[in-house]
Amino acid sequence: MLSFLPPDAVKMALVLFLSFLVGLEREEHKVEGARYGFGGVRTFPLIGLFGFSLALISGDRQVPLAVGLAVIGGFGFLSYRHKLASLKEAGITTEVSALGTYVVGAMVYEGRIWIACTLVVLSVLLLELKVVLEGLSKRIPAEEIFTFTKFLLLTIVILPIVPHQDLGRFRLNPFKTWLAIVAVSSVSYASYVLQKLTKGRGGILLSAILGGAYSSTVTTVVLARRSKDEERPSLFIGSILAASGVMYLRLVVLVALFNHSLFVALAIPFAALFAVATLGGWIWTRRSDGQGAKVPGDGAARNPLQLSAALIFGALFVALLIVTQLAITHLGTTGVFTLAGIMGISDVDPFIMGLTQTAGASTPLHVAAGAVVIAAASNNVMKAIYAFALAERRTGIGSACALVAVALLGLTPLLWL
Repeated sequence: MLSFLPPDAVKMALVLFLSFLVGLEREEHKVEGARYGFGGVRTFPLIGLFGFSLALISGDRQVPLAVGLAVIGGFGFLSYRHKLASLKEAGITTEVSALGTYVVGAMVYEGRIWIACTLVVLSVLLLELKVVLEGLSKRIPAEEIFTFTKFLLLTIVILPIVPHQDLGRFRLNPFKTWLAIVAVSSVSYASYVLQKLTKGRGGILLSAILGGAYSSTVTTVVLARRSKDEERPSLFIGSILAASGVMYLRLVVLVALFNHSLFVALAIPFAALFAVATLGGWIWTRRSDGQGAKVPGDGAARNPLQLSAALIFGALFVALLIVTQLAITHLGTTGVFTLAGIMGISDVDPFIMGLTQTAGASTPLHVAAGAVVIAAASNNVMKAIYAFALAERRTGIGSACALVAVALLGLTPLLWL
């Protein structure tokens, strides 16, 4: 049937349909509020046709189209002034929708059918979800919005403008450095959001698993301290063990983002360590402590997106990248492995992310893989010390034994790497 109709007739019908859809939503809103409204099921189709007609007669000239937009904007301005004078609460949503409908009419004439349809559908969704979106803004604290804004600053504002080239003797790449910051921040932020969404509903074990994706060291310290207030050693030992298991999954995901060869070397052993530690932790939490009450989740998720922390990570990343290259040049494999053991005492992320940049190039692949294994094992030993020192006695002893066992098991890949 469409083949017998002029192309412009089909476009006009589409403009009528799309603008009528917006007008229908606005008409419904006007009826529900029983008050003045700028337009409805007749006004919006007329505005859409007006935009279509001016696009038709404008041709390659943009002035008539711009004048038409100014006219619609003028009517919207008068309507909004009337609202301000007669109503206590005045919104400008309908007037802005009218401007959008005018633009949609022009877009349809230009053949931008998909964009026009998408704009209308999204506009109607936003208009209909007014109550939901306003309620969401009240439920989300201002600091969470600020945190998300910082995440966007790191990812879509700063990252694209960082130079992507190797500099100096050590071939430092600013883009890759910032990309490492973004990758670690993204994993940590995703864990943080999940912890916030499941706050108080998943219990200690779920909090430990999500916390392990953010920082297994921080999670171990938090759980160890809390164990003094809860007589549940099996629960806390198993949760601490599971958090350390998730660390292996987190590390292998980060490595996969930057160095495929290093990922291939570590994928199977780290996946096995993740499965053994996490499953072992879950089984341990099922052991009876003589209490049947469910312990709620910790809910003490910390904001991982501090700009100062990101800059410190970047500085450590660059420093350890240089130190690693110097170690492999002057001290050989033993020097790199020693450095890995030392770095496991603190934060292993900058060291391991630095290895992803040099593995297979200035650092032999098997040396880089071995260094990652040693750093992870060393970090588990350090967490065992934290747990033993900070936790309730039975929890501390059990956690320390479990983490040392995982550390020793984590060294077994060195036999074939």
